[in-house]
Amino acid sequence: MSTFILVHGSWHSSWNWHKVVPILEKQGHKAISIDLPGMGRDKMPIQNVTLEVAVKKLTDVIDGEDGQVILVGHSKNGIIISQAAEYKPQKIEKLIYVAAYLIPNGKTQAEYSAQDTEGVLKPYVTRYPETNSHTLKPVIYKEGLYHDCDDDITEMAKCILSNESVATGITPLQLTETNYGIVPRYYIECTEDKAVTPFIQQKMYTETPCKKVYQMKTSHSPFFSKPKELCSILTEIAAY
Repeated sequence: MSTFILVHGSWHSSWNWHKVVPILEKQGHKAISIDLPGMGRDKMPIQNVTLEVAVKKLTDVIDGEDGQVILVGHSKNGIIISQAAEYKPQKIEKLIYVAAYLIPNGKTQAEYSAQDTEGVLKPYVTRYPETNSHTLKPVIYKEGLYHDCDDDITEMAKCILSNESVATGITPLQLTETNYGIVPRYYIECTEDKAVTPFIQQKMYTETPCKKVYQMKTSHSPFFSKPKELCSILTEIAAY
C-alpha cells in the first residue's frame, strides 16, 4: 500500500481532500492532506509565506514518513510538489498533477497563468499589496471552480477559502534532471476546467512530458465532484 500526501491549490486548504482521504484509507492506503503555510488551520501570516517556506512545510511532512511517498498536487501548487521533488527525490515515488501547474526549471507559475487567457477567474481576483496576497470573489466560485459539484461545496467554500500568497507564484522553480527529473510524473487533466483551462494543462504536460496523462470530464475540483473516479486513477498510478 502507498502513502499519498495531498497538496491543495490556491485559496484552499486540506479541506479539498475530505472526500478523497476516506476512500484511499478504506483501500488500505495512507492519505495525508496538509494545510500549506498561511492556509486553513496553519496560522502563519500570509505575508511571510514564500515558495521556500511552503516547500519546507511539505518536505517536513515527507521526512516524517518512513518510506517513499506519492505527492498529489492540485492547481497552482503543482509548483510545490515539483520543488519538493528536487529536494527529496529519493523519498518521492511518484508525482501526480491534478489540473496542476507543471512548470519547467527557471519559470514561474505566474508566467504560465498569464498565458491561460480563457480562464474565468482573473477578473474576480482581489489583490492586497499590504500583505502581498490575493483572494477570489465568491461570486465566481460556482462557475469557476465547482460547476459540477453539489451546492453545499460552494457554500462551504465561502466560509473556508482564504488569502493566497503572491510570492509563491512569482518565484522561479529550481529543478534539475538529476533530482526532479528522476521522479516519475503523471498528469490528470480536467477537461471542463474553467480555472486552469485544458489549453494550458495540455501545453504544460506537452512541454514537460509525463509517464501517462489521464482525462477526467470534470470542473477544476474532481475531488469534490468525482472523488471515486479520482481515487481510482490515483490507485492505478500507485500500482505502476
